[in-house]
Amino acid sequence: MIASPYLLFLGDAPDPLAAKVAQGIKDWRPEAAVGQYRMEGCKADMGLKDMSIEEAAAAGAKTLVVGVANRGGVISASWIKVLVEAMNAGMDIASGLHNLLRDEPQLIATSMTTGRTLHDVRVPGAQFPIGNGKHRSGKRLLAVGTDCSVGKMYTGMAIEREMVKRGMKATFRPTGQTGILITGHGVPLDAVVADFMAGSIEWLTPDNEPDHWDVIEGQGSLFHASYSGVTMALIHGGQPDALVLCHEPTRPHMRGLPDYELPSLEDLRDLSLTMARIVSPDVYVAGISVNTAALTEDEAHKYLQETEDRMGLPAVDPYRHGAERLVDALK
Repeated sequence: MIASPYLLFLGDAPDPLAAKVAQGIKDWRPEAAVGQYRMEGCKADMGLKDMSIEEAAAAGAKTLVVGVANRGGVISASWIKVLVEAMNAGMDIASGLHNLLRDEPQLIATSMTTGRTLHDVRVPGAQFPIGNGKHRSGKRLLAVGTDCSVGKMYTGMAIEREMVKRGMKATFRPTGQTGILITGHGVPLDAVVADFMAGSIEWLTPDNEPDHWDVIEGQGSLFHASYSGVTMALIHGGQPDALVLCHEPTRPHMRGLPDYELPSLEDLRDLSLTMARIVSPDVYVAGISVNTAALTEDEAHKYLQETEDRMGLPAVDPYRHGAERLVDALK
């Protein structure tokens, strides 16, 4: 188990989205974060107290969590000194980056001398089968997006929270490092060998009671040239009964791909249904989740209403306004 409370390490994040791991922990498990550590040039801010390593240790921080998910998932050379200092101060280190902590010689050496633990969250913890496409009992919901980092995890967690509030049977199924750090379980899908990705999601969402919902965390986008593969694995391995379309309306282009525009919600709906019907013929779109964080309240309501009128589906920001109408739309 990863010991809490955490010190959230934001490093030299170039923008708020680069620190989405820290943001997710702060938003969904705020009691676990004592503060944040920011290096010079950091453009992200969780609104937590800025702390030195010494101050965080004095405040009781047990683990420094690397809260930065940069493109390619690498541990910057400039971070190593800070991570070593944290271990010397008595903290474990947890990271969900592709660049594993255990592959850094200086971190390994410090871990051995201090007795501190390196937690690589993005390492699969089980042997997964190859997907077989067989129907499973229970119900499944999957969030799919027009792009990466548009709010698929927040959508899933908000829906699960509303379901639990109503007394429904529901389990949030994390598939990325932030969700795993928040809940303590899940599958780091983009670290699974490609042939076993769909099978890992079948494993994550097994047979269940007929009225139980597995709320599967979405990843990537079918339209993203870099990360469409993980989305396909989620669709085919998850065999969703229901889809929720996720969108962020202020994006000038696909995340990390300035030459690619975002698809329309209509395009997302049509392609997602086509792909999902291969394994789940009766799949339907329940609603639309819009990340309105960059909009004022008036702008958000106007955009949501226009989207709802155009698409004929409930359009909400489930984090800002609640997920009630998305849950209402499930069959």
